[in-house]
Amino acid sequence: MSDNPLDGVAAPDSLDAHVAARTAAWLSFATHPASPDTQLFARLIAARDARNECALLGLQQPVWRALLARHFTHASAPALPLPVNAADQIDFVRTLHTLLLTHASVSVDPADADSLATIIAHACLRPDHLWRDLGLRGRDDVTWMLTRYFPTLVERNVANLRWKKFLAEQRALLLGLAPGPAPGCPRCEDYRHCFPDLD
Repeated sequence: MSDNPLDGVAAPDSLDAHVAARTAAWLSFATHPASPDTQLFARLIAARDARNECALLGLQQPVWRALLARHFTHASAPALPLPVNAADQIDFVRTLHTLLLTHASVSVDPADADSLATIIAHACLRPDHLWRDLGLRGRDDVTWMLTRYFPTLVERNVANLRWKKFLAEQRALLLGLAPGPAPGCPRCEDYRHCFPDLD
């Protein structure tokens, strides 16, 4: 039997079912499958794995291997190719990652916070709501995740902005820039709703 969670999982009819099956596969190799952090990372990885897009997690190979060692000790997974990002995307990811980590909770593993900040920043490059880009079930899942890992940043969202818009705004304010969309926002179906003055 293979010890790779990518092997031996039949492809269900729907993408949601496929992600659920992949999540279960990752959890079957988890060190502590009941841990909420392990369950979160299993879902985040499975959402990309189900589409053969693990590179979109944005994790460098050593960080990827360390994440597996912390949460999925019994899994052996292939190397992640690095995503190819434009220079402005690299800058966005780097600065958003830094912003997130300045708000990291002291109650979570710093390496997990670092990995999650990378995954979130890369998800902001894609053209949908953040919860969909992360492969989560809805806004409430994003709120729970951000509250657990970056609580003081969540407290700043007093206007209840959509999370991707809020993160891009906070990054811009950190850099002394005018608030604007994340790189993936212009291709989102709700772009005009979020940024009516930029259309």
